[in-house]
Amino acid sequence: MSSSIASRVQWDDARIHSTSPAAQRPQVVLRHAGWISVASAMALVCLGVLSINLTSGVSAEGVGGFAVRQLMFVPIGLLAAAITAAPHYKFIGRMTPVLVVASLAMLLVVLIPFIPEWLVKPRNGARRWINLGVVDFQPSEIAKIAYVLMLARYLRFRKNYRTLRGLVPPLALTFLPMAMIVVEPDLGTALLFLPTFFAMLIAAGAKLKHLALLVAAALLIAPAMYPILKPHQRDRVHAMWNQLRGDRRQADSINYQGFQAITLVGAGGVDGLGAEKSRAIIDFNNLPEDHNDMIFAVICNRFGLLGAAATIGLYLTWIGGALWCAGACKDPFGRLLIVGLTSMIGAQAVINIAMTIGLAPITGMTLPFVSYGGSSLVVAFMMTGLIVNVAMRRPAYLARQSFEFASDDQ
Repeated sequence: MSSSIASRVQWDDARIHSTSPAAQRPQVVLRHAGWISVASAMALVCLGVLSINLTSGVSAEGVGGFAVRQLMFVPIGLLAAAITAAPHYKFIGRMTPVLVVASLAMLLVVLIPFIPEWLVKPRNGARRWINLGVVDFQPSEIAKIAYVLMLARYLRFRKNYRTLRGLVPPLALTFLPMAMIVVEPDLGTALLFLPTFFAMLIAAGAKLKHLALLVAAALLIAPAMYPILKPHQRDRVHAMWNQLRGDRRQADSINYQGFQAITLVGAGGVDGLGAEKSRAIIDFNNLPEDHNDMIFAVICNRFGLLGAAATIGLYLTWIGGALWCAGACKDPFGRLLIVGLTSMIGAQAVINIAMTIGLAPITGMTLPFVSYGGSSLVVAFMMTGLIVNVAMRRPAYLARQSFEFASDDQ
């Protein structure tokens, strides 16, 4: 009996050593949960084009206006997704320092006041876009991907973030791009970095008690940050509060967009309105940014409560497919990369929907895959491509396990 066991052990050892190069070589698979996120993204894009087309006015025929432009960005987004999925995600990880420096440089360019307006033209007092000739590019969008790559690369093999002092470096990495984006000003995009920060730390095994202390400290400090908000940002906070109370005294000024959005949402009822009737109501309603930040109100008007639920369901499906990929990935960097990208898209969708229905201040934030906007759509596709990238590359059999800590040490 002992000799047979010994021979079996020797045979297994020889087999492992003989196949060690293959065992350590990452496998590429085409059947994975990433396609769930891809399918959900395409469904959201189709919903977005249909909804954007409704905002083109009652005189429009077929597909026109912003919907045509959005359709032009779809193949560009798909190409961007394919490009981000092609090289191994670890190679992209090694390029993180270059990507971070490039994104910070672009954020700096839009903030420099003497940059000529043909390159950076302010809109409504905000400096967020770089003119590339045929299209405007928003650097804060690419900064979201660079940030996730940077934080994932920092956390992948460390344990110091499991101490309160060890949270200082990742916080500093988070506040740097946040501060530059806030100055543009673009408070909505800047806020996305915080839920992403906490989600990635939780996935990396940070102690929940330390994260709870950070949240408590932030809640205590938040009132002190109010005076540094710009006047229009403070007005948005006041507008939301008045809207929640039903105070319509500012319905024709600062609260105009919020009340018009809620009017469109309520008019849709449970199952929505017909296409022509919805188009006419949307045109008459005159909701600012109905094709962009407020596109969820258009969806609710055309497809009703059922359409709103279906939209949220598509986002949950996208998130579910991505997190499935994260759970299947043993590589620390790959897992954190997916968690960070998923948190960024999920937080953006939640904030956009909340501000449309009056549960959050209006901050000027697109609905991923749905709102009109080339930068937003292409970057969302790039995030999906990175998720597919990780999902299609199985880690080596002998790869280092991800973030295994004692469960009683939280």
